[in-house]
Amino acid sequence: MTPFAIAGVQMHVAALHSNVEGMKERLDVLMARFPWTQMVVFSELAAFGPLHQYALPFPNDTLRMFQDEARRHKIWLIPGSMFEKAEDGRIYNTSVVINPDGEIIRTYRKMFPFKPYEADISSGSDFCVFDVPGVGRFGLSICYDIWFPETTRQLTSQGVEVLLHPVLTGTTDRDAEIAIARATAAQFQCYVIDVNGLGAGGVGKSLVVDPTATVLHQSAGQEDMFPIEIDLDMVRRQRETGLKGLGQVLKSFRDREADFSVYDRSSGTDAYLTTLGPLAIPQQGSQAGVNTADPRSALGREPQDYKPEDNLPIFKRVSGTG
Repeated sequence: MTPFAIAGVQMHVAALHSNVEGMKERLDVLMARFPWTQMVVFSELAAFGPLHQYALPFPNDTLRMFQDEARRHKIWLIPGSMFEKAEDGRIYNTSVVINPDGEIIRTYRKMFPFKPYEADISSGSDFCVFDVPGVGRFGLSICYDIWFPETTRQLTSQGVEVLLHPVLTGTTDRDAEIAIARATAAQFQCYVIDVNGLGAGGVGKSLVVDPTATVLHQSAGQEDMFPIEIDLDMVRRQRETGLKGLGQVLKSFRDREADFSVYDRSSGTDAYLTTLGPLAIPQQGSQAGVNTADPRSALGREPQDYKPEDNLPIFKRVSGTG
């Protein structure tokens, strides 16, 4: 058995003032109640909320405070994320990994901001993988990243056994995201630690999922601190023998015969995607995608024949309306 104790903190997040002192207080309470905790994960944008007007350059005093807290409590700390203002003026949704010595060992910029709603947020391109000595390999993704299985595919192909997933989901798709978290655990034979906030930070329902897609804990809609001892040997056993002795998913992917041309942007395989219209927020009364003809019959050609100039809503090209 390779045990490791991870605690999620689901807390109320305000949008118009700092939540940093609240995070510090909850961390003190957590460690006083559950001193065996070895890693603590807060929700996405927990420190300053969802408004990027509060973006800060990295490093900053808040990060240094979190480093002091990790050192004081001798824990690994992922303090959710915060908006980072880069030197070139771009804004990223950025998380850090702090070790028990108070060192920032990894910085991760969210790859998939929730566009078009986060149109002003830039995308990161580097993956976050780190080792906890004597325990195992961990990876970090943020909220909407998990909707793109390629992100977890990359992490687990590099040996990640625990996916840490800070979330800010306050929308009606939270139940879908919970299903995705469970599916991710099964598809990639890993633990998923999914931590949402409350108030301006989300609707809660944080959860911890093991590699069999079994939910070890799920929060409701109130504040919650949930330390869970996971077993990394369970991951290794299942990856060797299969989920519940059944599907050996990672090895099957490794031994595949197929290559996926959709990942070659020059292949044309993904030409259909150019017909879906711009990445934009729907407006009142929008008819986009409604009552349209089949694109193959309307355009008189197969999807692989689409060209970039076809990147308009199909109903507009076919009927001239809208």
